[in-house]
Amino acid sequence: MLSLTNITQQFGDKMLYEQLNLQVNPGEHVGLIGHNGAGKSTLIKIITGEILPDEGSVMIPKNSHLGYLDQYVEVDESSSLYDFLKSAYQDLSDMEAEITLLYATYSDTMDEKLLTKAGALQTQLDQSDFYQIDTLIEEMAKGLGLDVFGLDTLMGQLSGGQKSKAILAKLLLEKPDILVLDEPTNHLDDTHVQWLTDFLNQFVGTFLVVSHDQDFINDIATHIADIEFGQLTKYTGNLEKALSQKEANREAYLKQYASQQKHIEKTEAYIRKYKAGSRSTMAKSREKQLAKIDRLTPPSKAPSPNFQFPYRGIVSTMALSTTDLLIGYENPLLPPLNLTVANGEKVAIRGFNGIGKSTLLKTLIEEIKPLGGEFHFPEHTLINYFAQDLHWEYPLQTPLQYLSDCYPTATIKELRRQLSRAGLINDLAQEPLHTLSGGEQTKVKLAQMTMKKGNLLILDEPTNHIDQGTKDALAETLDRFEGTVIVVSHEQSFYDPFIDRIIDIAT
Repeated sequence: MLSLTNITQQFGDKMLYEQLNLQVNPGEHVGLIGHNGAGKSTLIKIITGEILPDEGSVMIPKNSHLGYLDQYVEVDESSSLYDFLKSAYQDLSDMEAEITLLYATYSDTMDEKLLTKAGALQTQLDQSDFYQIDTLIEEMAKGLGLDVFGLDTLMGQLSGGQKSKAILAKLLLEKPDILVLDEPTNHLDDTHVQWLTDFLNQFVGTFLVVSHDQDFINDIATHIADIEFGQLTKYTGNLEKALSQKEANREAYLKQYASQQKHIEKTEAYIRKYKAGSRSTMAKSREKQLAKIDRLTPPSKAPSPNFQFPYRGIVSTMALSTTDLLIGYENPLLPPLNLTVANGEKVAIRGFNGIGKSTLLKTLIEEIKPLGGEFHFPEHTLINYFAQDLHWEYPLQTPLQYLSDCYPTATIKELRRQLSRAGLINDLAQEPLHTLSGGEQTKVKLAQMTMKKGNLLILDEPTNHIDQGTKDALAETLDRFEGTVIVVSHEQSFYDPFIDRIIDIAT
């Protein structure tokens, strides 16, 4: 269903992959994994034709329908959610219109060929999902939690996360031969992630999924494609089996790399010593041999993240209290909220996607005005906030320039240190923000948080784009933080180790 042959891609001095190969066979459910910046999203763009590789080819069988989850696709904001989802069946609607036209033309011409053609098309329509469209749309909307908004809701009234779910729903309704999904769980809560898991496990076609949600990948994948050291390795089995095999392969690779480096250093030392002496012929021969060596890609230099959010003490019993708080834009999303969070407590806000979790956080940081009621923080509260979106006012800025603007009194050395601790090596600190992967951009925002003192951390979906190592490091940091933590995340496995309780705003 999909064949990548000798794909080579380089951006500036950064070689993403060289001579990368992948074959995906019919019916395979493939999870694409790799650390932040390994090139997963770039590979997806190469597969979908959004960008052309420097070298190599992509082959997809003729007449095969590839469906790609593009969360940034333009939508008609004046159309209803129902009409948007129904457009997944546009080919069937067109077929019905053609049948109607054929009968109308027949009534004028009495041409029997038109009746024959209309009959053949009607047979196709009968064998399709055409007469089940409404039922299928309702089931899909319910499965992904879109029904709570009402199918008559205009697309322009949906939030970015809600639109992403609608785009996913339309793609799944289309039933393409091969699905390509890039982080499909980013805007889904636990219930809808489970629904999507069940749907994909029953999907008879082929799919390739990029996700940093390890539990999700483990549950849906029959094969794992892992990008590391500029190469792609395909494993049979779920993620758990793949990681076990990968660790064994990694150890073997590192030994092979170390052995090759030792051989190169020894040979280069011989060449330097004897190139101009009596053994110059032998030295030149070894130099030619060295030039022909197929050098292994160096292991990743990306440091393990080590976050530290500065804490400023506060004397208070409560960290947050709300009284009949109404949140929303034009109309309240929820009944009046009466919440309390104790000082030093760590809580997770839970509720189905679209219920208003992010809206609540934006209200608390005063980005959105409450529709009613009130909330209260004690005096000397210092909020350190992480927003889930990756929109930059100046996308051509480098991470170093961005942090320098945020903290103009900080030295370049200090800025580099914080970026490095977040897992961004010097090369990445000098790259434009918009060229970084989603995970690398998230690390810039986390680095920004490490430069601000606070006693209340509010984080909105901080794990959407980061790899497992970064998630683990972030969870450990939040666990150690002396102050209060309020986190919204669809990954319970991320927040379970450090939270004291869950606040479910849906109940």
